Amino acid sequence: MQLALINGNPREAFPNGRGQCPQCGSEMVAKCGSRKMHHWAHHRTKNCDPWWENETQWHREWKNLYPISCREVSHTAKDGEIHRADLKTPTGIVIELQHSAMSDDERISREDFYQNLVWVLDGSVFAKNFDIYHMLPAPDSIIAQDIVWSRAKRHMDGSNRGLFFRVSEAREEDPMVTKATVRGGWIHSLRDIEAEVALFYRGHHQYDWVRPRKTWLEAKCPVYIDFGDEHLVKLCTYDESGLQCIQFVAKRKFLHDSMHEKHAENIATNFYSLPG
Repeated sequence: MQLALINGNPREAFPNGRGQCPQCGSEMVAKCGSRKMHHWAHHRTKNCDPWWENETQWHREWKNLYPISCREVSHTAKDGEIHRADLKTPTGIVIELQHSAMSDDERISREDFYQNLVWVLDGSVFAKNFDIYHMLPAPDSIIAQDIVWSRAKRHMDGSNRGLFFRVSEAREEDPMVTKATVRGGWIHSLRDIEAEVALFYRGHHQYDWVRPRKTWLEAKCPVYIDFGDEHLVKLCTYDESGLQCIQFVAKRKFLHDSMHEKHAENIATNFYSLPG
């Protein structure tokens, strides 16, 4: 844990420090060795929150992006169950930072418990298996309504550069065809509409996650991946065709919106000028 209570106030660990767990009230001792990240540990009991994972430097750096009042906040459900969120913003959005793998059961339990939740994953552990390919126009743009993209996949060079079918052409054969039911037709290349796609670009791209951590593809709360640069990668479903895509979201935008929006799903959906 990063924080313990000293005289009722949250404090970071310091040499020979003693404090109190903000959640269970147990005695905490500071761990401040020269070779390990300074943190608090329960003195005689195990960690009081079974969902808590060992904190990495990545966790700590993320927590430090937020005010101390947002870090390691206890959250109580209507039935009295209590867990300690990695981050909880003033508007009630819970941010869970996840480095290690997670089972479906635990993910579902956390999503049901917190509800207004957004996941941020440490992408460094699977970056070599995550390929990002060609840009896509915004799903709600005019140009996107007539296009069904061929799914990009590692080693499929044509699709990775951008191949698509037109719904309007498919309807010449079957007027009842929709984006969800198009299965073929004339194959077109992104090169033919690249300028239009760029005009309606809002950060969306095709991707392929080789040997994915499948639980995140089924999450009902928003999932963002941090690959260590100034952008996060949000996992999305592009349109009714079911195409999986990502959207680049500036980390600065995420930080701002998570502190101001009331609902996790609204992060990075409203576009306005950020403070300098």
